[in-house]
Amino acid sequence: MSRAGRPAALIASLALLSGLAAGCGGDDDEGSTEVSGSGTETERVVVPAADGGEFDAAGIYEKAAPAVVTVLSIFGESVDPLGGGAGQGSGFVISKEGEIITNAHVVTSGGAGNGGGQPKPANQVFVEFADRNRLDAEVVGFDPDADVALIKVDPEGLDLRQLELSDRDEYAVGEPVAAIGSPFGEEQSLSLGIISATERSIQSLTQFSVDNAIQTDASINPGNSGGPLIDGDGRVIGINQQIESSSGTNSGVGFAIPVTAIRYSLDQLRENGDVDYGYLGVTTQPIWPQLADELGLDTDTGALISEVVEDGPADEAGLRGADGERSFQGAQIETGGDVIVAVDGHELTDESDLAELVARRRPGETVVLAVLRDGERDEVEVTLEPRPERVNPG
Repeated sequence: MSRAGRPAALIASLALLSGLAAGCGGDDDEGSTEVSGSGTETERVVVPAADGGEFDAAGIYEKAAPAVVTVLSIFGESVDPLGGGAGQGSGFVISKEGEIITNAHVVTSGGAGNGGGQPKPANQVFVEFADRNRLDAEVVGFDPDADVALIKVDPEGLDLRQLELSDRDEYAVGEPVAAIGSPFGEEQSLSLGIISATERSIQSLTQFSVDNAIQTDASINPGNSGGPLIDGDGRVIGINQQIESSSGTNSGVGFAIPVTAIRYSLDQLRENGDVDYGYLGVTTQPIWPQLADELGLDTDTGALISEVVEDGPADEAGLRGADGERSFQGAQIETGGDVIVAVDGHELTDESDLAELVARRRPGETVVLAVLRDGERDEVEVTLEPRPERVNPG
């Protein structure tokens, strides 16, 4: 998995638009023709959306592109591009106060897959707007668990355009989306694609994964990281974060941090510059129907606990981990542990449901887990603690 936001060299900023603009239901009629300044007729492409509406490619670009920025970060004392002292990504304005969302890995060094250790903010960050204004930016805070960062510029004298965060929690496979950013330093580039899958888990800057991530075939390349993934309503549903590629360039499998994660992080970043998540302290394995039959479980889905972290919240609540092991359908299964089937009444159906439901809670909150043990269903209250500050070595 390659992050799409930090080429080895600081790429020169070029105001070059590439690809087909993609967007939301616009104000023009389907297939309408516009006349350019030279008198040449150009076709405005409008494609069907998943909900039966329209997806106006040119319209979304016209409205959204001015709010998308290029983010330039300087690391260490050296700014020699060949020395790896600089990086480039994308971001988008979310308020008239000059607030900008981007990926944490665009404005930090260190963390999983990025040198290891605790992420540290860049020495300097600059933001370049579509109108060529380039300003110093402050790193207000960053969330390495979700790979989200909030940076800010002085808005005085700027006519800032902003993007709206969607209030959606779910996304449909097949719906069209637009990705805007600065791939390879080519600013204001926008590509069109669809949502290829949902409920993906992708690597963050820590040992915790980002759940409910969006997979898309919209073209994402190095430099796109931090840019918005936009739906048919013209709202942000994700931050373009990484690509699955053996070459380091687009292969049609890109991933975006979901807007649910952005919304969770944003208020806390504004308040104190960092983000707290609830922590349960278990390692689990997913249940599928045939495995449930094999283990004699009265459920088709759930999370089978393989390990309980010593002295963690789950351990304090008396949850049990595995005490045996067996091979089944090509998988090595750790058996004998409790099976979590619901959190606060929400049944676990997808593999990432447990992690996502716990991550939406803050430390100190209590969750009620529905647990299967020895054929009996019971409810267990667990008071969540803060996530430990361990980071993958990269």
